[in-house]
Amino acid sequence: MSTPPASAPAAADEAAPRSRRGRPGYDRAQVLEIAVRLFNEQGYDATSVSSLATELGLSKAALYHHFSSKEQILQIALDDALGGLEAVLEEALSDDDRPTAARLVSVIQGAVRVLTSRLPQVTLLLRVHGNSEIERAALERRRLFDQRVAQLVAQAQREGALRGDIRPSVTTRLMFGMINSIIEWYRPAHTSLTPEELVEDVTRVIFDGLRAR
Repeated sequence: MSTPPASAPAAADEAAPRSRRGRPGYDRAQVLEIAVRLFNEQGYDATSVSSLATELGLSKAALYHHFSSKEQILQIALDDALGGLEAVLEEALSDDDRPTAARLVSVIQGAVRVLTSRLPQVTLLLRVHGNSEIERAALERRRLFDQRVAQLVAQAQREGALRGDIRPSVTTRLMFGMINSIIEWYRPAHTSLTPEELVEDVTRVIFDGLRAR
């Protein structure tokens, strides 16, 4: 009987770790994606670590290999959504060469793009109830974001670019009420409406009704 080449076992040993990389079939990003989907389907509070591990087909120990806790997953997902929105606002505010109304348009368009590109994370953000410190911190960041947008609205009104007979805080709530409702019906896989077409439509609906006549 011939003896296998000495290199064969070594090759098999090298292949085995590659097949196990990221734990059984999942890397960290995939675990995060599935966890956020489950949070949105079942509710964050109702989703236990055990149910998450079962959905993934992992042991709790394998799940903890990727994330230290369910709370960490929530924190990362909310930071992703809020970070995208805050980046859009910061970019608009820093562009002093453009009229205030144009910067406000950029914020609205950017917010729609963040929503469509990070739909699961934004959905999760919009459904938190403040039941934990992480959720309360996220709600506070949302409140500050809305306040800063309302300040842009007020400035655009003072400059005569937007109608001034609607309170800035109400305008902001109405604008983002429309944008936030997109999570309830927009399903990219089941519509021919592209994200950029949605951006254009939302911009027209909002600003055709707000521009000063």
